[in-house]
Amino acid sequence: MPDHAAKPHPFERLSDRLSPLVEQALRRFAWPESSAPRRLVEAMNYSLFAGGKRLRPLLVLAACESVGGQLESALPVAAALEMVHTYSLIHDDLPAMDDDDLRRGRPTCHKAFDEATAILAGDAMNTFALQAILDNVPDPARAVAAARELAVAAGLEGMVGGQMADLESEGAAPDLARLRYIHEHKTGALITAAVVCGGIIGGAGSATLGRLRNYGRRIGLAFQVVDDILDETSTAEQLGKSPGKDRDAGKMTYPRVMGLDAARTHAAELVTAALAELTGLARPDGLRAIAEYFVSRTH
Repeated sequence: MPDHAAKPHPFERLSDRLSPLVEQALRRFAWPESSAPRRLVEAMNYSLFAGGKRLRPLLVLAACESVGGQLESALPVAAALEMVHTYSLIHDDLPAMDDDDLRRGRPTCHKAFDEATAILAGDAMNTFALQAILDNVPDPARAVAAARELAVAAGLEGMVGGQMADLESEGAAPDLARLRYIHEHKTGALITAAVVCGGIIGGAGSATLGRLRNYGRRIGLAFQVVDDILDETSTAEQLGKSPGKDRDAGKMTYPRVMGLDAARTHAAELVTAALAELTGLARPDGLRAIAEYFVSRTH
């Protein structure tokens, strides 16, 4: 009899293949537990190994693979991207920021430990990420280039700048240009960096890196548009965090600015434009699967 079972989504196949490498890399390139106060290391481990989809490290590996690179050399960078992302979640959940009690389905770092420990855990994870790249990527020039890409994306001109703009915009009148700036920096910058870093480690030339950057910017924005939609339409069980927080805080979101249906259409258009940037890459299937997942995900 024919097998009528649904075939797994290409993203699921990609995740099944690469996620074990990501988890091994996180264990392999994380901090030595004997070198810092025990409580600090416990808080860092609590947050880093709490699970999650590991989208940013998957992007690093898929981008490296897309240009014909070797996955082994990209593993330290994949781990570093997840460290920076996790640090950002720890700080984003703090009472002075989004003031959230739930992350990845369990108490946030400052609830499980305390605010001071959570702040220091995020600080330590952020700086250690760059150390992981510089100490472990075999090619020094590519290590420096990837570390710089990540530092810029995570800092003033990227994620941190976007976070500040987000805080300043609470309660402000809807403004599409301002909203796009926030999302491109607060969320999109790190997603773009993951893609570009993977290309750097894979040995991509400047033209290819430019296409990867365009792809990253578009899926990064699409990811946050969908996040805004899910914040309006999903439950805490689906999200693993508290829904409706952005609306309750008076933050600008795409559904608030353009409506749910228009926001869904915009996300789909962004992904279509991103996929067009993959033409000519050696092995684009992984990046294609991730882009398609970004716009179809439900949590």
